[in-house]
Amino acid sequence: MTVTTRFAPSPTGTLHVGNVRAALHNWLLAKKADGRFLLRIDDTDRERSREEYVASIKADLAWLGLSWDGEERQSDRFALYEREFDKLVASGRVYRAYESAQELELKRKVLLGRGLPPIYDRAALALSEADHAAKAAAGEHPHWRFLLDRDAPIEWIDGIRGAQHFDPAKMSDPVVRRADGSWLYLLPSVIDDIAMGITDVLRGEDHVSNTASQIQMFEALGAAPPRFAHEALLTGTEGKLSKRLGSLGVAALRDEGIEPEALVALLARLGTSDPVDPALDAVALAEGFNLAHFGRAPARFDEAELHRVNAAVVHRLPFARVAHLLPAGMDEAAWQAIRPNLEHIGEAADWWRVVTGPIEGPSLEAEDRAYLAQAATALTDTGADWPALTAALKETTGRKGKALFLPLRRALTGMDHGPDMAALLPLIGKEQALARLSAASA
Repeated sequence: MTVTTRFAPSPTGTLHVGNVRAALHNWLLAKKADGRFLLRIDDTDRERSREEYVASIKADLAWLGLSWDGEERQSDRFALYEREFDKLVASGRVYRAYESAQELELKRKVLLGRGLPPIYDRAALALSEADHAAKAAAGEHPHWRFLLDRDAPIEWIDGIRGAQHFDPAKMSDPVVRRADGSWLYLLPSVIDDIAMGITDVLRGEDHVSNTASQIQMFEALGAAPPRFAHEALLTGTEGKLSKRLGSLGVAALRDEGIEPEALVALLARLGTSDPVDPALDAVALAEGFNLAHFGRAPARFDEAELHRVNAAVVHRLPFARVAHLLPAGMDEAAWQAIRPNLEHIGEAADWWRVVTGPIEGPSLEAEDRAYLAQAATALTDTGADWPALTAALKETTGRKGKALFLPLRRALTGMDHGPDMAALLPLIGKEQALARLSAASA
């Protein structure tokens, strides 16, 4: 059977890092097995779903390189949901209930006060057809609950958490359809997973209890459940899910100069025992993806680490990958020279201005100004050849180390640090370098 995974975002907002991690891990799981990765737009919430969010989600996935092999929209599948729902009605696996949220909360408090599990008491099952008719005549509309089979435990082997056991007698029959006829997440998701041939569902551990209910829904619809795996949720550096992390969107990361390769490299390994390796591309990450390497501890997302990974990625990017992002006139030689000093590609423009000028000349002591005058004389002979220039100055002045190199760097770049001068000086060029040395020595 072809491994088939899915990513099922709701288009009620843009993607944040938690969504991206879920999408990426499902993509890696499918690609490792040479399987299929499907995109399902869960747009049953007609009031909050927006077409611009659908476009944004697709654009973000494309930016990350997460191509999908098929796409579905839940809003196009309501007829399918109705047919499968009717089967559950006919078999008695869904039933009508009428309690308001306030009534349910009161029942919950009473049960808790008695030291009992705060689960739904199934009072609606005692209603007769005459009772239902009377409620309909009074204008009351029912919501629908899925009837859990409480005769046997719900069990599965989770791909990350191992053996899972739930006692359905301690679970509430989940509401699957609202009184206005709209769908909650649980049942349409099961129907779609069956119809789309989903073999593996990898999602956050906050869905574990949902999985317990959904396993019975698969069985009630005559289908074998897929393999389930539930990964630990992301936390911020302070050890809990921060408001900042929950709203950290892909667009914000792009604006900060994060490259897709960096985000993929970090999130692919986050929550596993495997080290983050900026050198690995998505294909290599898929080959090494293993659910057995995931731990149960919360996965810590550190923005500072993301920026460090981004720097490592940028240092490896070839010119062809970044050429369209670089300032006019900056060629491959310039990129190779400047690249090791960048954390983000956007910083290349700052270093290119160092090359093209003008620069702010340094304030120097008289001794260093005299030294730079000698450097200008030497440069007329050596040209823009840093090793030759410094070798000549070392021989004629006796300077070495910091005293030899730092005044030259300051005069030529206006900086105390930066790219390797052996690569940078040829970019500045002989004439520009002479002008800067002469200005600094005056």
